[in-house]
Amino acid sequence: MRILVLTEEEIRGLITMPDALEAVRKGFVSLAEGQACLPDVINLDIPEVSGEIHVKGAYLKGAKHAVFKIATGFYGNPALGLPSSSGLMLALNASTGAPSAMLLDNGYLTEMRTGAAGALAADLLAHAQLSRVAMIGTGTQARFQMRGLSCVRHIPSVAVWGRSTRGADVYAREMIDELSVPFEVYRSIDKAVRGADLVVTATPSHRPLLQESWIEPGAHITAVGSDGPEKQELAVAILSRADVLIADQLHQCAKLGEIHHAIDAGVLALDRVAGELGDLVCGRISGRRSPDDVTVCDLTGVGVQDAAIAELVLERALAEEAGTLLSE
Repeated sequence: MRILVLTEEEIRGLITMPDALEAVRKGFVSLAEGQACLPDVINLDIPEVSGEIHVKGAYLKGAKHAVFKIATGFYGNPALGLPSSSGLMLALNASTGAPSAMLLDNGYLTEMRTGAAGALAADLLAHAQLSRVAMIGTGTQARFQMRGLSCVRHIPSVAVWGRSTRGADVYAREMIDELSVPFEVYRSIDKAVRGADLVVTATPSHRPLLQESWIEPGAHITAVGSDGPEKQELAVAILSRADVLIADQLHQCAKLGEIHHAIDAGVLALDRVAGELGDLVCGRISGRRSPDDVTVCDLTGVGVQDAAIAELVLERALAEEAGTLLSE
């Protein structure tokens, strides 16, 4: 048995955000065209330490590998001086089933593919010209969301809210330096959201953070954090108000995402969801129909994203002879 092992440092040198955006786009197209096989998500919670473990996977037809990803979120870790997220990916030979590669990315590819999915949603649903962006959350994924968005839109300014004032200040300073865009921290979440024509939420919240009355006509909302049945960032009234509501994967969002909370509350029927992100990419459904439409994309994270980005990294690693080959 020969297994290629790639470290986080090596992986970081093999892929950029534009690369990730194109890979994720292709992954969603495969899903929409029925060219992807994927299991349901496995969620394992460890409540005594505010920890969660997610297992996702997929095979994209014609690819050399089937991919499984383990991602963790342990939200007490920062108090221990540790990052809250981690993980790895395992690639299996799609012809023989033999393990082919281990991507020891420490969660980097999960963060990047999620940021790319957010950028894809914004590119398809938000106004071409933005006047103000609101970023709710200041963790690692909040950084990747803005990196991804900068690939598809000019960002005029960003209003930031986070639970930790210190964390929000650090985030704003870092992003100003990285993107050369004004980031302003708000102590009140409603003031951060009001007036924004693009709102991104990326938190582990278990209660609604955004209220319907704060959302401007014409705004687009990308909800990233609700990747488990107990998580929620949007008041259900926002989903019932939405003129266009998109799921990354419909049956998954009905179990895990913001959509599932609105269905459970009785304010949303599943047939009110316009379709999936892949359908939007392929042009099978339309997105924004008027400047005043409120659009929402519920991103729970789909295994095709992981399979697509891992396949790209492995192609690059082979071409550049990166990584360490372990032989039995």
